[in-house]
Amino acid sequence: MIAARDENVQGCPFCGIDAAREIARNELAFAIRDSYPVTPLHALVLPRRHAPTYFDLTADEILAIDELLRRLRADIVAADASVEGFNIGVNAGAVAGQTIFHCHVHLIPRRQGDVPDPWGGVRAVIPGKARYPGPA
Repeated sequence: MIAARDENVQGCPFCGIDAAREIARNELAFAIRDSYPVTPLHALVLPRRHAPTYFDLTADEILAIDELLRRLRADIVAADASVEGFNIGVNAGAVAGQTIFHCHVHLIPRRQGDVPDPWGGVRAVIPGKARYPGPA
């Protein structure tokens, strides 16, 4: 049986989300498609409990989120053979770009040519920091 969300924090768009939007779930976490996807099939994985950031999660919630990330990865690869990689990202805190303070983990499918130069991946969140010498 799936546990209900522990609490609904007023004003939190993820606490009151319609269960019909869920694309995957387990006892402690659920997943939805991102409303503003970076790439097609971009998903968010969230704890059922309102926890502001990743660092507020319990060890069990982290494992539940990881299980859904892996399940969604398999589903996405099965649905779209053009997906060759993924970015997994968490914004923790306003200065890191977090705008909704209910922890959510982005699973962003990546395809060849979706950006001109993917070198550096998530390092590109700081302009000019994506390029570095690379492995020695």
